[in-house]
Amino acid sequence: MPDAVATPAADPSEPPLARAVRAALRVVHDPETGQDVVASGMLQGLSARDGMVQFTLTVPRERARQMEPLRAAAERVAAAVPGVLSATCVLTAHRDAPTPGRGREGGQEAGQGVPPRPAAAPAGPARFSRPPPGQGQMLLPDVRAIVAIASGKGGVGKSTTAVNLAVALAADGKRVGLLDADIYGPSLPQMLGLRERPRAAAGRLEPVERWGLRAMSIGLLVEPETAMIWRGPMVMGALEQMLGQVDWGPLDVLVVDMPPGTGDAQLTMSQRVPLAGAVIVSTPQDVALIDARRGVRMFQKVNVPVLGLIENMSYYCCPQCGHRADLFGHGGARAEAERMGVEFLGELPLKLEIRQLADAGTPIVMARPESHEAESYRAIARRLSAKLTAAPAGPRIIVE
Repeated sequence: MPDAVATPAADPSEPPLARAVRAALRVVHDPETGQDVVASGMLQGLSARDGMVQFTLTVPRERARQMEPLRAAAERVAAAVPGVLSATCVLTAHRDAPTPGRGREGGQEAGQGVPPRPAAAPAGPARFSRPPPGQGQMLLPDVRAIVAIASGKGGVGKSTTAVNLAVALAADGKRVGLLDADIYGPSLPQMLGLRERPRAAAGRLEPVERWGLRAMSIGLLVEPETAMIWRGPMVMGALEQMLGQVDWGPLDVLVVDMPPGTGDAQLTMSQRVPLAGAVIVSTPQDVALIDARRGVRMFQKVNVPVLGLIENMSYYCCPQCGHRADLFGHGGARAEAERMGVEFLGELPLKLEIRQLADAGTPIVMARPESHEAESYRAIARRLSAKLTAAPAGPRIIVE
């Protein structure tokens, strides 16, 4: 029988929903120590915003593999709290396990925003690692192909490209989903003209349907002006929620609009879903191509096929006279693709109408299907579709 533990008073600054979840989690006990996950100090980083709950359980490295039932139980309990739309619990294997009877009840995490220390070479499978053969299951088993639209840096028109490619694939008769994986800067609600919140049913979120797509974005779950001031584990938890706790249904293709860079979201996607491949979007100039090169190498390092490069803003078309000018140079992405042995998928112009229609929530592929720009997107989409059809099936094992 474990000794009684003095429970610290609840943090009055904690949101009511977070307090309710914390109270509910007291019924979840560690079978080895007999203590609940709150009093023992296992509970860390509890956050509740707009019905989305995320938290971590800190466990000893050597027990990480056997603690999965405890994690699942905590997630179920949190999800059952009134007002919770979805809940994600993540196991973290720290160097030092919390000492029974001396836990801080996660108060420092909730009250001061101090993150748990990063794991140092954890033993056993980490929560965000690709499960070894026979252990665990990858997310989205009903999706035939998942394609990441990525870039090494921001400002290259990646989201506009992702939206129009997804719409083009859907117009071709495919069942298409579109996931906005940019937690800090979601843009799909604006580009798709979405205003409604996703509905929840049986503890899962329903994607919002628009332009023949099933779409999900963190921007649909929070107010437009809300700044997502989250650390890495929270970002990965939110991304896993939108992957595993959204009722995507059977899809032919899930297009994922990735955030810029080569960080947490890219690793989560490459390790938790069987990516069919990645498409890198770049502008022609050398500064952008340097970062595009990093993006290609990152996906290659985690054994995700790079399906090709797209040169966006390849040239500028004057809306008055139609004069063409190569503002950022021209042909840089094509040359870089040849140098790296990656297919060049096509070039897209810098044209005022593309931007105007994106801001209005009407992708040019749907709003101006007869235009040259729409045909350029459709041609790239057809090539992607052909490559996905020809790609070998089966999971890949990541080498780290």
